Amino acid sequence: MDTGILILRLLVGLLVAGHGVQKVSRRLGGEGLAGGAQEFRADGFRGGAFTALAAGGGQIGSGLLLAAGLLTPLAATGAIGVMTVALTVKWHNGLWVQHDGYEYPLVLICTSAALAATGPGAWSLDAVLGLPPYPSWWAAVALAAGLASGLLTRLLLHRPAATAVR
Repeated sequence: MDTGILILRLLVGLLVAGHGVQKVSRRLGGEGLAGGAQEFRADGFRGGAFTALAAGGGQIGSGLLLAAGLLTPLAATGAIGVMTVALTVKWHNGLWVQHDGYEYPLVLICTSAALAATGPGAWSLDAVLGLPPYPSWWAAVALAAGLASGLLTRLLLHRPAATAVR
């Protein structure tokens, strides 16, 4: 079981972190901070470079913590939060990724919540540091706090679409 959790943690954590790297640099196919800021503006968000830095930093930090198995519920909360924002951006396209839908963010949200529920496993920094296993209710906290933070971010930073004047 620990091997499966390790593989899942590494995959999800490094993908989330890599997604953040793309927002703030030209690494991994990113467009640099200017490109990240432009992407957020095009998606209707305020803040430009600050928004890209905050999102990218949140993705890098939560992804690396998740991959390392360090403070796993907190890491899962961060990943769920940033991916909830991504899900809201893609929502209008429907589920499937081939139509630019929200399938991918949904998978990352659910796997992050699953990792909060299972814990990081024996091959993790949590285990190396001797942190006790997290109670199962932490998964619900991580999911609720992550979803709430993502939806709050959307509410506070997204500009409503201009309505047509009749």
